[in-house]
Amino acid sequence: MDHIDRILLTQLQQDATQSYAALGRAAGLSAGAAHERVRKLRERGVIRRTMAEVDPAAVGCGVLAYVMVESTSWMGDSAESFAALPEIMEAHVIAGSASVLVKVRTATTGQLQDVLRRIYAIDGVSGTQATVVLETFFERPVSAHPADPRDAAPQSAD
Repeated sequence: MDHIDRILLTQLQQDATQSYAALGRAAGLSAGAAHERVRKLRERGVIRRTMAEVDPAAVGCGVLAYVMVESTSWMGDSAESFAALPEIMEAHVIAGSASVLVKVRTATTGQLQDVLRRIYAIDGVSGTQATVVLETFFERPVSAHPADPRDAAPQSAD
């Protein structure tokens, strides 16, 4: 991935509805060249999907909690069980005292309590510790630009 790809990714993260002509202008390319580069980024899996960013509170999901899930057994094979709960936005197998970290969004703390009950019903779960977010300072997408170019893994010439 070169600096032009990174410019295109940054532009798309700011506004994924931009025309290829606008993307091309930002990256110093023609519309056709920008389109081809974006197509290749999708093909390689760099761009996973294009979606609208929705305000959670506006759609009735104003309660945000991070839940540490403790277990009596390996939880690495439990992805489908966590994914079956639509209130879980993210689930990660983690190192440390807990086995899984989940991000949960609900409308009320009562609904959060119901989600915690359903998490307890997953095989192997022995406990949870929920932390409710009072205010979010910011959230940011993954940057297309590494903090230090020396940290970027070199690309093979395939």
